[in-house]
Amino acid sequence: MIRPLLTEMLLFLAPFAIYAAYLLASRNNVFDTSSWNWRIVGILTVIALVLLFGSLFLLAQWSGQPAGSHYVPPHMQDGKLIPGHFK
Repeated sequence: MIRPLLTEMLLFLAPFAIYAAYLLASRNNVFDTSSWNWRIVGILTVIALVLLFGSLFLLAQWSGQPAGSHYVPPHMQDGKLIPGHFK
């Protein structure tokens, strides 16, 4: 469960990190508040939310099992443990 959460957090923070790298490359002070005005932070937040919700949408659309499949729980068969699977 931690891996999907970290992936979404990294996708959200990516635009801010890229902008900070841009500030470093252009020799501006990353910690100067004039470099992080409300307009830029707003644009970065919108980009981050688009990345976040876009990835959640793609994950919901193309992950999981095909329609009509059903889950077979783990069970014992001939003394062997058969793991759960979709059929």
